[in-house]
Amino acid sequence: MPIDHSSKQYDHDLEEIRSNFLLMGGLVESQFQEAVACFQTGKASDADRIVKADEKVNRLEIELDDACSHLIVRRQPAANDLRMVMATIKAITDLERIGDEAAKIARTARTISERSVISINHYEAIRVIAQRAGDMLHGALDAFARLDQKNPLALIAQDQAVDHEFRTVLRTMITFMMEDPRTISVALDIIWVSKAMERIGDHAKNIAEYVIYIVDGKDIRHTGYGLPKQDVVA
Repeated sequence: MPIDHSSKQYDHDLEEIRSNFLLMGGLVESQFQEAVACFQTGKASDADRIVKADEKVNRLEIELDDACSHLIVRRQPAANDLRMVMATIKAITDLERIGDEAAKIARTARTISERSVISINHYEAIRVIAQRAGDMLHGALDAFARLDQKNPLALIAQDQAVDHEFRTVLRTMITFMMEDPRTISVALDIIWVSKAMERIGDHAKNIAEYVIYIVDGKDIRHTGYGLPKQDVVA
């Protein structure tokens, strides 16, 4: 829960960092959604715009890193405030990398659209993993905004379903390539895009883990905390 401080400027600085992080999160989420739509339509102009938008995300990463560093030096936060700032610094990196993956998806969409023959329904191949990864990203940002511990645990478990969908896409594309070598180029592009989405799920999971760190002070990275004993893939 937020702590009242004697310095209103301190409160303002903390809230500004939080607000700008959520702004960056909203930009990244939109970038991902637009990249998926671009993969469906193949519009080169949309791909160029999405790639260009990554520059703004990169600038926000630098600005937020600088703001967090200055806050630590000037205010020397402790306890929950320090956890919030440290978790935000880490989560900023995950958001920037999600933006990079969205740009990769857009560039690959442009490459596929430039081919004269598309022998695989490329959007249908990634539709499910795109939905799951998008849901994870939205849920992670919502949990960070609310500092809600319950949803992060569910998101961490959902990452297994995203991994399962990636393996499904991989197996399907290998089958296509074995049966018809003409599909190799587009199948490899689809694998590349689905891997980007699997990584987006990983970054969303990281953000969910940071929420638990902020709220409870527990660093659950690499521990399997909150995961079922048996994989849930459906």
